[in-house]
Parts: sequence; C-alpha cells; structure tokens
Amino acid sequence: MENKIIVIVDSDLEDLIPGFLMNRENDLVKLKESLSANDFETIRIIGHSMKGFGSGYGFDFISEVGFELEKSAKQKQVEEIETHIKSIEDYLQTIEIRYE
Repeated sequence: MENKIIVIVDSDLEDLIPGFLMNRENDLVKLKESLSANDFETIRIIGHSMKGFGSGYGFDFISEVGFELEKSAKQKQVEEIETHIKSIEDYLQTIEIRYE
C-alpha cells in the first residue's frame, strides 16, 4: 500500500472517473500500436489530448506526461516515447483515488 500514489479528485467527478481511466488504458494500447508503426502523428495527438484534459480531472501527472509525449513525438524520439508510455502505465497501476 505504501507505494500507492494518492490522487484527490473532486467528488462531483466521481461518476466520470472510471470512464476516464478506461480511456487512458485505451490510449496506452493506441500509443504502443502507434509507436510500433512509427506513427508519430497519432502519438502527438494523444499526447496533446492528455495534456489538455488530465489536470481538469485532477490528474496533473497525465497532463505533464501528455506534454512530454507530444514534444517527443514531434521530434520522433522513440526511446523517450517508450519511457513516457511506461510512466503512464506505472502511474495508472499505482494510483489510489480519493474523492473530496
């Protein structure tokens, strides 16, 4: 339990969070497929989207990584993209959501 990342989310968003998190899991699948296909434009678009909405739901880390993904995709930096994908994956597996 001590390795959990606590994310505080507005209780008004509680009904939306399961769908939000499922969409991030879907983004991970798309990111991996896009990276395998060297489809940097799709990676850039997903990163841009993540950058835009993560903080709005209380997930600042997702916005930060989205920004980095977008930047790395523009520069076609495969290793950096792999690192960002892994960090999102790890984050989603270790978060614990608390509603306030």
